[in-house]
Amino acid sequence: MPVNQSVVIPMLKPKNTSLRDFMREIRKIGFPAVELWGREADLSEFIEAARSNDLRVVSMVGHEHVSPTAGPHSEAFSRSANHDRLEAEVRESIDIAVKNKIPGLIILSGHRNPGESDLETLQVCAKGLKRIAPYAEEKKINLNMELLNSRIDHPHYVCDHTDWALTLCELVNSPRVKILYDIYHMQIMEGDIIRTLRKAIRWIGHFHTAGHPGRHDLDDSQELNYRGICQAISATGYDLYIGHEFMPKGDAIKALRQAYEVCSVT
Repeated sequence: MPVNQSVVIPMLKPKNTSLRDFMREIRKIGFPAVELWGREADLSEFIEAARSNDLRVVSMVGHEHVSPTAGPHSEAFSRSANHDRLEAEVRESIDIAVKNKIPGLIILSGHRNPGESDLETLQVCAKGLKRIAPYAEEKKINLNMELLNSRIDHPHYVCDHTDWALTLCELVNSPRVKILYDIYHMQIMEGDIIRTLRKAIRWIGHFHTAGHPGRHDLDDSQELNYRGICQAISATGYDLYIGHEFMPKGDAIKALRQAYEVCSVT
């Protein structure tokens, strides 16, 4: 089965290139889809640029998650005090996704809580997600809990191991609450990528890529065998998207051509 590839626009788009022109180059390479990082109520410019280039928008962030003191990815489902806000924001984002035919939203666990075990925090996250999961099921939108590394890039982030995310999905037990399996982040935390993704594939709703170390191009200077990883993903029958979310070392279009070729397996 071919691997469906997408491009995370904010990380890869050169500042001196217009959105429409960058998307045109992406489509020439062969990519069928693009992604947003942020949570935006008005997507009209982005959607228009994508559609004019025959690109599908397949992912955006579903809620706010930034603390002025703790930084990005800190304030999310790990704190019960956030659940009312998150339910309202994710519901709004689901409506935005339906309107714009975006199949998946990124959700985040947030940081660990002082004096609380990861199991206790897991239960807090599950309780919050159970509040919004029925609406996601009704509207047929996936909520993809992102795995991030807490060793280098996101200290204190609690959803930092695949088994934690799997248990969360099993606790919520919704066909619309899934995992965003970020290959770069899980290489840092666990390694054993192919065996782990095979085990988790039932619950995976999206993938992200980047080379390690450095979070750069999918080239031969980094340690991950993305051709082999994508062959393994393809063999599972996975039919959703693998989004490229790396920081190009040089020309972004050249790096994306290479990534597309490496991951184009059947």
